[in-house]
Amino acid sequence: MNKIFKGIVTLAATALALSFTPAFAAGNVKGSDKLVAKKGDSAWQEFHSVVGKCTMKFPKYPDHLSEKMRLPEEGFDLKYDAYISAVDQKTVFLLLIAQYPEFVDETYARMSLEGFLNGVLTHNPNNQLIFADLSLVNGHEALDFFIRTGSVYFKGRALMVKNSLYLMAMECEVQNYDESNFNLFIESFHLAQ
Repeated sequence: MNKIFKGIVTLAATALALSFTPAFAAGNVKGSDKLVAKKGDSAWQEFHSVVGKCTMKFPKYPDHLSEKMRLPEEGFDLKYDAYISAVDQKTVFLLLIAQYPEFVDETYARMSLEGFLNGVLTHNPNNQLIFADLSLVNGHEALDFFIRTGSVYFKGRALMVKNSLYLMAMECEVQNYDESNFNLFIESFHLAQ
């Protein structure tokens, strides 16, 4: 997997891990790491994540990374699966699904979403927040955000559902920003019924 992709995933996973305090300690995370492809109507392909129980469109079949981060201070492991697909060398789409222990649920949604954003912003002092808005998406608390770091945009949505946090994001160079591709990607996300 490309080092840039792995860097994006590591940054996102670290920011997710930083969003919790030791008060949430305990437990292990379990899950599957399979991805099942489905044909889509457009040039983009629809995929079904068994782990995340969701579907989403990608510009091409995504690379898959599954890891478990040991968080000794918090007292639990954070398991995450990342699906990464690039339109070209300068535009990357990411779906990251972090699974927390069952005692971490939507009651902590706002705090975990804000913690995620703060983690991303403090990770690099050059990160500039363009906007961040909390909203409801299909009855779940979500955070839409747009960040610029030098000549790179990082735009996405983080969504908390039960004990899973979903991060959908696009990273691209400023001159390659395409709002229609971003909207297609974000709006294609659906949780399995």
